[in-house]
Amino acid sequence: MTGLVYFSSRSGNTARFVARLGRAAARIPLHGEDMPAPDRPYVLICPTFADGAGRGAVPKPVIRFLNDPARRALIRGVIGGGNRNFGATYGLAADVIAAKCSVPVLCKFELAGSETDIARVAAGLDTFRGTPCSTM
Repeated sequence: MTGLVYFSSRSGNTARFVARLGRAAARIPLHGEDMPAPDRPYVLICPTFADGAGRGAVPKPVIRFLNDPARRALIRGVIGGGNRNFGATYGLAADVIAAKCSVPVLCKFELAGSETDIARVAAGLDTFRGTPCSTM
């Protein structure tokens, strides 16, 4: 089974989304505290923090986490959080991470996710085998 690793800012939207999934997950800390050290393949859940031009989409703690080759080697997919009000930059962090790590964007959710998002992601994680789902 694939594990979960996630980052959530002070707003807590991503943390609420992950909690509603009801699965064990490791959190990437806001600051320089101990980073999780996954020992099996995982899916990364990450919100977007882009400016209007898309700069800064991937949070710095996530960049630090993925800069470690051992952690980066185990990523199998990414799920992106965002706000549709930001148009083209909605879920942009997931797109950037997917391109840099050569993994699929499995889906995107808005803010803390809807009940439909939770059900779709939970079902997808149960069957995920490294192929993208069609929930974007």
